[in-house]
Amino acid sequence: MTFEPETGLAPADDMLLFRSAVKQICRRHGCHATFMCWPAVQNVYASGWHLHQSLYSLATGDNAFVAPDPSQMLSAAGRNFVGGLLHHAAASCVFSNPTINGYKRLRPNSLAPHRANWATENRGAMIRVIGRPTDPGTHLENRIGEPSANPYLYLAANLIAGMDGIEKALDPGSLTIDPYADTDRAILPRSLMDAVSALKTSPLFREKMGRDFIDYIVALKEFEISRFLSHVTDWEHREYFEMF
Repeated sequence: MTFEPETGLAPADDMLLFRSAVKQICRRHGCHATFMCWPAVQNVYASGWHLHQSLYSLATGDNAFVAPDPSQMLSAAGRNFVGGLLHHAAASCVFSNPTINGYKRLRPNSLAPHRANWATENRGAMIRVIGRPTDPGTHLENRIGEPSANPYLYLAANLIAGMDGIEKALDPGSLTIDPYADTDRAILPRSLMDAVSALKTSPLFREKMGRDFIDYIVALKEFEISRFLSHVTDWEHREYFEMF
């Protein structure tokens, strides 16, 4: 599903309505719709939520990511916004990938991101620049998210990270050629446990979202993780029950 561009809270409202409507319509037809990232169903592949984003000047209406000359893919603001998204990728994963299941998608050679890098047309990168030099429609596609994410927190985390990149002039580094072999870039969190650990120590999200809110989210997720770790899975049973 692809949504038309919106501003402010509208895209989050649209996503919430879309998920609710799809589930209700399918239920009325005797079916079950799920936005779980990777269900344990044969021949079903993981689903992502690619968040497209750009900034526009309130004064002029111009796209702030458009490069001023043909030699660049993005403006300085656009590059710094990417720098912020990459720099805070690990901590923001709690908002873009809030479930244990969602991290099974973030693996090499899966057309999903594995490292915090950026590219133009390569769909293995975390951030993909869409457009061309001086193109007024230039924007960024963050490919990290899963469909079960809270849309308000997902959007907010991207704005917080990107604007921090602009304020601190964070350099995103060079565009990647092979996202999965880009060993100079940090590997994205391998699990919800890793992402929660990163969020715990993030001064940016504590400042922008509030210390109490971050502590609340961390506590909720740690309880979710503890329930997962205390549950005996089918894999464990198959792996160990007969052998030992």
